[in-house]
Amino acid sequence: MKQFANALAALAFGAVMSTAAFAQSALNEILDGGVLKVGTTGDWNPMSVRDPATNSYKGYDIDIMTELAKDLGVEVEFVPTDWKTLVNGVSAGSYHMTGSASISPARMKVAGFSESYIAVEIFPFTLKENADKFDGYESINKPEVTVATTLGTTFEGLAREWFPNATIKVVEAPARGYQEVIAGRADVFITSNIEGSTLDDKFPVVRVPGTEPRAPSPIAMLLPQGDQIWINYVNNWIKVKQAGGFFETTAANWGL
Repeated sequence: MKQFANALAALAFGAVMSTAAFAQSALNEILDGGVLKVGTTGDWNPMSVRDPATNSYKGYDIDIMTELAKDLGVEVEFVPTDWKTLVNGVSAGSYHMTGSASISPARMKVAGFSESYIAVEIFPFTLKENADKFDGYESINKPEVTVATTLGTTFEGLAREWFPNATIKVVEAPARGYQEVIAGRADVFITSNIEGSTLDDKFPVVRVPGTEPRAPSPIAMLLPQGDQIWINYVNNWIKVKQAGGFFETTAANWGL
């Protein structure tokens, strides 16, 4: 009888703990409040682009999050953030999740990630008129070459790692590294193949000759690290949507 009583007490304790965990989950908060809060930078074309005139957002990420909110039966609210505070925002509860972000060991220390649903590769870019000055990565890794990058992005760390001998110029959001190159204040910037394909359509920039893609990186949503209930929901939602072709169709809509 004593063993039975102990087992019953353990089951009851487990049930209470499970209920408490659900009550503390972002999923419960979202369903109760009717709003999914998503942190997004609005400066990563074509993933998330903010229109300052209307304060509205568009892009691949925006379509993904809007669909997630629809399936949850709630409204979506896009919360402005920047790259240097992106992780802190989700950790502090300023939003329930973020849009796409590169999975990195540094971010994994303090935040959770969903399963990946897209990947990027990184290239260096320069102005078309300066392309003949470079050939390969080592041609960039020189003190007289200025490499521009944005504070808090994965590109900042990669720029310092790849070009330790170059002059690294760090700008803070909403400024971006590529803007420094376009303005003539830097020689090179690095970015993903996704953003690069949109930039070379709009601006006179090209991939640096002789450079192969580097740092293939899976992309996922940032989530509260300890909220396994919410992480499980998002991961299973991704699987369902992948099976139905949603991610593939949405990527095609944005030229990815």
